[in-house]
Amino acid sequence: MYDIIIIGAGPAGLTAGIYARRAGKSVLILEGEAIGGQIAKSARVVNYPSWKDISGVELSSNMFEQATDFGCEFELETATGIISVGDHYEVQCGKVSFMGYAVIIAVGCQPRRLSIPDPDKYLGHGLGYCVVCDGDFYRGKVCAVIGGGNSACQDALYLSDICPKVYLIQDLDRLTAEQTILDNINAKDNIEVILSSKVNSLIGDGKVSAVNISSQEKERIIDVDGVFVAIGHEPHCEAFSIVDQEAGYILADEDMRTSVPGIFVAGDCRKKKVRQLTTATNDGTIAAINACSYVDQIKNSNK
Repeated sequence: MYDIIIIGAGPAGLTAGIYARRAGKSVLILEGEAIGGQIAKSARVVNYPSWKDISGVELSSNMFEQATDFGCEFELETATGIISVGDHYEVQCGKVSFMGYAVIIAVGCQPRRLSIPDPDKYLGHGLGYCVVCDGDFYRGKVCAVIGGGNSACQDALYLSDICPKVYLIQDLDRLTAEQTILDNINAKDNIEVILSSKVNSLIGDGKVSAVNISSQEKERIIDVDGVFVAIGHEPHCEAFSIVDQEAGYILADEDMRTSVPGIFVAGDCRKKKVRQLTTATNDGTIAAINACSYVDQIKNSNK
């Protein structure tokens, strides 16, 4: 029996583990894929305090080592469900399961990929999913943003201030962003909006140099230095129907408490507006502190 089981070993989960162990709680962290979550796939991280420039792999490795040094236990298992059992929870992982008084769900979410062969072939080499994280690397260069909603349009606006030319490519016949954002797009001379166009492929030799698009069966190749995809995100919360969700994201208050006492959430899988590395670690901190308090209450009530 563990005090706290954390599902997910990204920045939110690892931070939660560090804080829970510092509070003297026994902690198990479950991860079914790779340690570090999305940030481990980032070629460079320049927006995390105290690190001017570090690779995502190195940063996530540092977090993992810190968590293990504090005594967090790890299992490479994918959580498939959570069941309430009296005063604790059973986290199911296929043929095995683990018991804990509290659970922190920190499984993150993934940006939707383009419907092209090998969509991540150029990830970190001209292809990105976070303009706030990586946009400055393309200062003075030509970029394309794929998408037409609020996020894509805001990404295009951000890039238009540092890039001489930005292509905004949408597969629908119109942009779907809010009108105020569209007004700002229309006011920019260096943003070219391309509608009703599908991305067929990214072109390059080791890094992106062009994007191939088609509209009404007519192909066009656009020379670019970078491509940012902003067509939405996909949370991974299907296995956690025990808690309330909206559009696949787990609902919680600002203390990271879900609709079920003893189950907390942290990171990008939580319904919120801002999803960044720093907000993930913030969530992990808050979730761990409140989970520790919950565990103390349960143990005191059993005395």
